[in-house]
Amino acid sequence: MKREMSVVELEFAKSMKSVARNLEVKEYIQHSDPLFPLFQRAAKRFVAGETRDDAMAVGKELLGKGYRISLEFIGENTTTREECLRAKEEFLALIATCRENNLEARISFDLSHIGLLVDLEFAEENLRELARATGEQNIHLMISMEESAKTDDILSVYKNVAFDYTNVGVTIQAHLHRTKSDLKELLHFEGPVRIVKGAYEEPEDIHIARSDELNERYVELVNMCVKARKAVSIASHDEDILSHIQEKEYFSYEWIEAEFLYGIRPELSESLKIDGAAVRIYLTYGSEWYLYLVHRIAEYPPNIYQAFTDLIQEKSDALKQY
Repeated sequence: MKREMSVVELEFAKSMKSVARNLEVKEYIQHSDPLFPLFQRAAKRFVAGETRDDAMAVGKELLGKGYRISLEFIGENTTTREECLRAKEEFLALIATCRENNLEARISFDLSHIGLLVDLEFAEENLRELARATGEQNIHLMISMEESAKTDDILSVYKNVAFDYTNVGVTIQAHLHRTKSDLKELLHFEGPVRIVKGAYEEPEDIHIARSDELNERYVELVNMCVKARKAVSIASHDEDILSHIQEKEYFSYEWIEAEFLYGIRPELSESLKIDGAAVRIYLTYGSEWYLYLVHRIAEYPPNIYQAFTDLIQEKSDALKQY
């Protein structure tokens, strides 16, 4: 049975999203000797680790259990060329590591991590280098979606590159009114799409709030992809949406998969896998985990209960739950 968020939880989620973007709060926590280790411990529930080796170790176990995996080196809103180049080099190293280990994987990232805020041509150049590095291996790239103010730039860079590299996909946010129109264009490209509800606070006039209406829009977008035989990742933990997809037997199509964030609803991901769905687990790693942690709590407030449990017990057994 689906659990509806209360009014209090919805307000809490909205507040957490605001805190996530507050750089003063982030700086305070990162430089606080008593607070930083506590938040770091809580992050282990949702983050595979701080190093590439940490992520690879978790990824290999999940692959062994029959899941697909996405891997991301956490970071966004990088504002200098030097930082962007360092991020690009880490993604190149991640691709190389997957290739050396013969791992079938998807590499996910924000374009603002590799140059979007510096220069669009610079971001496109870096994206093309990552696409070339995947070579003939079964490694795919997935561009994440960010705040709506970046949507036009993200889609522009994606479309330029997607003409030449069919293994590059892009994420769309169901809660934006514009997304249905965007998807109609994206259906003409070969790369896959990932559909998320949308985690960012946006102006009221451009988005649909969390509601039955949003769920209906989400399913409408999935229907559009299925009709066009478009490869799609259904990146949602919403049981109403997933039940609807199951009822339509969409998971029987080889180009349709469910995608779950690591540490969130592992019992649901296992249930879908047992029922025959292709299930991908989204793994993140790196030291910039603060924003990611706060967003995970914001999107599903009960996650804070688990976070506090991990603080007290000083451990997280997320992987054991899969």
